[in-house]
Amino acid sequence: MSTERERADVGTFEDICAAATRTTGLTDFGFADAPGNEEAFRILVQDLGSAEAGLTGVGNYFMRSQVKSALVARLLTQARFTEFPQHADVVIERPIFVLGLPRTGTTALSRLLCADPANQGLEMWLTEFPQPRPPRATWEDDPIFNAMQAAFREHHVTNPEFMGIHYSDATEPEECWRVLRQTGKSIGFESLAHLPAYSSWLATQGWTDAYERHRQNLQLIGLNDTDRRWVLKNPSHLIALDALMEVYPDALVVMTQREPVTSVASACSLSAEATAGHSTTFVGETLGRDQLGHLTRQWHAFWQAREKYDASQFFDVDYRDFVTNPVGTVGSIYDAFGIDWSQQAQDAVHHLDDESRKGPRRPSHSYDLSDYGITEAQVHEAFAR
Repeated sequence: MSTERERADVGTFEDICAAATRTTGLTDFGFADAPGNEEAFRILVQDLGSAEAGLTGVGNYFMRSQVKSALVARLLTQARFTEFPQHADVVIERPIFVLGLPRTGTTALSRLLCADPANQGLEMWLTEFPQPRPPRATWEDDPIFNAMQAAFREHHVTNPEFMGIHYSDATEPEECWRVLRQTGKSIGFESLAHLPAYSSWLATQGWTDAYERHRQNLQLIGLNDTDRRWVLKNPSHLIALDALMEVYPDALVVMTQREPVTSVASACSLSAEATAGHSTTFVGETLGRDQLGHLTRQWHAFWQAREKYDASQFFDVDYRDFVTNPVGTVGSIYDAFGIDWSQQAQDAVHHLDDESRKGPRRPSHSYDLSDYGITEAQVHEAFAR
């Protein structure tokens, strides 16, 4: 029997804001100082309710929960900014950003980098409930953390195919889009529904405000770990390199690369698996056309912007080299950026690499590009530079 919940519609922006307020007891979204963020959410919610999105009852419930989750995180973050004003004084130096198309090794590489005790990542539960990171030994005493872990354990059982595509739990470093979406700007929404109006609007927008709030979140979450280097990961950084470099001018960017056919097929499969039964339009060829368009736009935007910046701040990783020698690849990144490849770091990376090759973290994923009305020739043509 299905346990999925349904709704007749997504609801209005005001309705979802009211739900987020009921959940948190908070009312300050910070929109007075960021009207563009409110506009983003309004356009998103309106498009989710359109015929083009074609959401089913299950899809309405799921996408409403995605918007509400972003608004809840925004409320919590806004309150924490006030509660911990000292976060504004935290200096973030030479953060590492791992980016690349889907299925190019970004997740595995970022997690290996985060294994170094000298580094820190954005743990899943803290992207959803931002706060200064508590000591690790106390996490199991936190009811919110335990609730999220329980939800992931259930998800592992009920959705084994999805977990083979992208294994997650509350302790794992997660993608930055969960923080960026506090501003209503996120390619994550585009990966979950057919949103032509929202996508068209987003394509005309700058991302600087989203990355400024991203930095504030890092300052807040890392308040108790100011001596550790940040490692961030998100394919969507491809579309916003100019904003990223404006907010983090000393950023170190690691670009993973792989033959794009696999990336596009995997992205389509991931979106299809995550949204099965959610929409009558975001399926098959429409899903494939959307994903190919989004990915190629991000890809070309990155390469066009990259030419403006110091080449020494970038390091390219070939997927084949990474698979063959993951620990050596991490060492090469450290050497290229002049970071101490300490024995402690090497031991931690070796340990995580060994652990990742077995159990539920071991990747398992199958997909076929033709399921989404796309040919290999179309992919190669779209990505040609």
